[in-house]
Amino acid sequence: MSAPRSSGDADDVLALAEELRPVLRRLLRSLRRESRDLGASPLQSLLLVAIVEQPGIGVGELARQENLRGPTISGHIKAMETAGLVARTASDPDDRRRVGLVATPKGHEVIVAMRRRRTDWLAQRLAGLSPEARRAIRAALEPLGEIGR
Repeated sequence: MSAPRSSGDADDVLALAEELRPVLRRLLRSLRRESRDLGASPLQSLLLVAIVEQPGIGVGELARQENLRGPTISGHIKAMETAGLVARTASDPDDRRRVGLVATPKGHEVIVAMRRRRTDWLAQRLAGLSPEARRAIRAALEPLGEIGR
């Protein structure tokens, strides 16, 4: 993404960022609310998704990836183990100190249920919009995706 070309561009970019940030925050909060009562906190859901997407990931690697401290991750992983959402894999034959994490069948069920609830909630809200508004959102998906890279 290139830098703004003039002070007018910079002002426009800052104004757009100020308008977009609270909209995204409210949307994220609403989506997170749809995940409550599934047996995992919002952070645990985030960690569980990372574990599902990267089976065998280590606690240290997960902490670095999510930009969290190891003890913070360890406490959540222990709680997730107790809840039956994740399990530790057998030691790495090349490094017996390294233990990976995998989602259990219950952990996979939580992720599927979370995604379904969030998708259903979002689909209901999108259905209430005009076709033009839905087209505008569809057109914004690619540039919004570029921001997150």
